[in-house]
Amino acid sequence: MHELSITQSILEIALDYAQRNRAQKILEVHLHIGEISDFEDEWLQRYFDFLSKDTIAAGAKVRIERIPAKGQCAKCLTVFPIDKTTWHNKCPACGEENWELISGREFRVEALEVI
Repeated sequence: MHELSITQSILEIALDYAQRNRAQKILEVHLHIGEISDFEDEWLQRYFDFLSKDTIAAGAKVRIERIPAKGQCAKCLTVFPIDKTTWHNKCPACGEENWELISGREFRVEALEVI
């Protein structure tokens, strides 16, 4: 249910931007969301539809681009894709098991389409 509070924040960001730029209608909200986040695309749209009623964002589509999960080796700094099913990742270049997650948990409003 945390999608509801996050969606409220997305709507506030969109409405603030639209107001500052004298937009009449918000058509689309483009989001970048990391692929290992547990946000459900369908619920984000449903909550956005519910929360945006009676605003200039009513009827806007939420477009989501998933950002792949990547790790970076602590030893050789190689960047590699993360296997989310096992989380037992080793650096493909040097075999090091010590790595840091560098992408895949993002959540940001990337762009708005307005008129």
